[in-house]
Amino acid sequence: MTQPLLLASTSPFRKALLEKLQYPFETANPETDEATLPNETAEQLVTRLAEAKARACAHDHPEHLIIGSDQVCVINNRIIGKPHTVENAFLQLQAASGQVVTFYTGLCLHNAKTDDSEVICEPFHVHFKTLTEQEIRHYIKRENPLNCAGSFKSEGLGIALFDRLDGRDPNTLVGLPLIALHEMLAKQGVAIL
Repeated sequence: MTQPLLLASTSPFRKALLEKLQYPFETANPETDEATLPNETAEQLVTRLAEAKARACAHDHPEHLIIGSDQVCVINNRIIGKPHTVENAFLQLQAASGQVVTFYTGLCLHNAKTDDSEVICEPFHVHFKTLTEQEIRHYIKRENPLNCAGSFKSEGLGIALFDRLDGRDPNTLVGLPLIALHEMLAKQGVAIL
């Protein structure tokens, strides 16, 4: 019998992505401090937080395989978080206009039984069109991306902001690299197919 699966996240986007694998799982809130440490790179931040989130749920789920994930957006070598306000969203999209924006997604599969973790960082590159002020304001009004890193929803109207997407797995951009996760699960004996 394989171990039960737990997603250490309250994100509806990650939950919807994991449902694509059609494998039963539970969710839990990892309640993890997401503050950046001094001199921490984007890659270090997301891998540290992905593992911290998975491990935070291990005490209450000691028999589970636990999935932790974290993502940041990097524009011009600056880590960009969720905008939370319309003005911040405008500034983020203005900074992204005509740029290549990189999303780093940390993924951890933690085996609570053995206390072993596999952790990776998967990048995804978004090539933005050159956007006018009117296009940016119109997009924000229509999509309201205030809780999305980088101020857009690629699974929605945000796709109209891009010239090109580069990455191994389009699910990575939304926040959960399913190809890599499937490989990790297979190593733990979880048969998706």
